[in-house]
Amino acid sequence: MTDPRNPGPDPNPHAPAIPLPANACDAHCHIFGPTAKFPYAPDRTFTPPEAPKEHLQALHRLLGFERAVIVQSACHGTDHSALLDALETGGGRYRGVALIRPTTPKAEVERLHEAGVRGARLHFTPHLGPAPSQEEIDAIVALIRPYGWHIALHVAGDGIAEHADLVRSLGVRVVIDHMARVDLRQGLDSAAVRSLLRLLETGSVWVKLSGADRIATAPPDMADSVELARLLAAEAPERVVWGTDFPHPNTHGFVPNDGDLADLIAEITPDPEALLVTNPTRCFFAED
Repeated sequence: MTDPRNPGPDPNPHAPAIPLPANACDAHCHIFGPTAKFPYAPDRTFTPPEAPKEHLQALHRLLGFERAVIVQSACHGTDHSALLDALETGGGRYRGVALIRPTTPKAEVERLHEAGVRGARLHFTPHLGPAPSQEEIDAIVALIRPYGWHIALHVAGDGIAEHADLVRSLGVRVVIDHMARVDLRQGLDSAAVRSLLRLLETGSVWVKLSGADRIATAPPDMADSVELARLLAAEAPERVVWGTDFPHPNTHGFVPNDGDLADLIAEITPDPEALLVTNPTRCFFAED
């Protein structure tokens, strides 16, 4: 039985009004299942409908994405079998973001790296489980640092302001998911938005301009989240990337059409080539 927070994606996405540039990268997406082959974790906090790699590939063909960063979902826990299968299918066109624990063997991290994983995600969102302790974070960073991975930071509300010092202390590249899921009811001069802009100034922080549907205050109108995306893109045009967040897990009443989301790119930046091609190449595909 699926979770009512997870109805699945819009079944009828449309192609973007403006074609995406060649080699465009969807910098944040997920795959779920198929559970007969890749079962969900027994201790998961949510149960989404299946969205296997074939569904993601079909969406990418429609939208015009040739590359992707597939983020390990908490519903699969630390079993990366589905992610590894997708990375192999991608033939170098995909990168992955893993869920690493302090107890993850070094050999497993090396195996994930060889398969195309380039980041580890930290959740500070209660619906996905307890936040990691400082000791756990230190251990995870120590595991991934030799491979040049980034930390993908998932926060919400005032979380980016609360964890700004942590971000500065990590000593590795940090990629903030979904524009930090700030509360736009507080406006663009909130403590969270100011913290996000200051972190971008450090030069080691990147932001995914994904999740416009999640932070919009009056969906389906996403004008306020587009305004934030424009602000972030103007602040650091060389360190922003964009993703669909397909298949939109843990939504609460509004599931966007992925074609509508892609159409917002033209409103966010005058340089889609940088947002969709140049920047993700540097962030996820470039080898040291």
